[in-house]
Amino acid sequence: MHTAELALSLLLVVIIVVSLLSNVLVLICFLYNAEIRKQVPGLFILNLTFCNLLLSASSMPLTLFGVLSNAHPGGQIFCQVVGFLDTFLTTNSMLSMAALSIDRWVAVVFPLSYHSRIRHRDAVIALAYTWMHSLSFSVVAACLSWVGYHQLYASCTLCNGRAVNAKTQFAIYTMVLHSLTFLLVSVVLCVTYLKVLKVARFHCKRIDVITMQTLVLLVDIHPSVRQRCLEEQKRRRQRATRKISTFIGTFVVCFTPYVITRIVELFVTEPFNPYWGVLCKSLAYSKAACDPFVYSLLRHQYRKTCSDIISRLLKRSSPNGSGHQQENGKIGRAKEIVKDEEVEARPTN
Repeated sequence: MHTAELALSLLLVVIIVVSLLSNVLVLICFLYNAEIRKQVPGLFILNLTFCNLLLSASSMPLTLFGVLSNAHPGGQIFCQVVGFLDTFLTTNSMLSMAALSIDRWVAVVFPLSYHSRIRHRDAVIALAYTWMHSLSFSVVAACLSWVGYHQLYASCTLCNGRAVNAKTQFAIYTMVLHSLTFLLVSVVLCVTYLKVLKVARFHCKRIDVITMQTLVLLVDIHPSVRQRCLEEQKRRRQRATRKISTFIGTFVVCFTPYVITRIVELFVTEPFNPYWGVLCKSLAYSKAACDPFVYSLLRHQYRKTCSDIISRLLKRSSPNGSGHQQENGKIGRAKEIVKDEEVEARPTN
């Protein structure tokens, strides 16, 4: 095994493990916390987690097998099923990200009317569209036998037809697919999140003005406190930019090399380096490992839910924990009784 194959195999193993663990953790938080289930974005996150879990359990292990063995993983029908799932799940996850960006844009730009604009019924309609959109492209590819094992990516995915007419039709299909998924979602992400960033910067400026006016009025304030306030202003501005850059940047970095390679592959007859194809596919897979952190686990609500789950597990794992709590409770109640008796026994004037 070459060094490049070993490195790609290790990269795929890390992506699979991180993706499975992080998405399962998001699913546990969703089932554990009733507040998360009540929120409209929770439906989009649940759909995104579902797609990432299936992708991590179906396509990624077969790609790892293809890299390690340089062979066709499974039979032809099995590979077609996996290729169908790969197209459907990837498209569905992209559209789920677009739905999340629209939801956040409405929540930030129209905070007072958010609950009237975005309801659970609207989220269900949006999810139904994502499923219909994804199924339509996947079914067309499956019916025209455009899914199978692709040697360049060492995975079961979309592949070219053999006849010249089929290649032309496949090129049109590929261009339309990536235009209505990758390109469309990229535009939606940029437009919505940049508007969110504009609103966030506007609020930061208002807070900065109020802070500076307060600092001017407080003449006797210590210089260290003034310096901390100015540093907090700078961190507040950087925090908003960093979050928006993360949302857009992870999508672009993970999917752009793969999409560009698929499009260039349609018009170039010279073969690509197989390591490059597997690397592009691995980057696309890595989005499934990044999504739980970008959209869920780094948020305060999910972090608090995770800490609650861990604390509950630790309490259950300690056999003497409940006994100690009961003893401490009994001691506390005994002290309260003693204090009450002392108060009653005091002589009154």
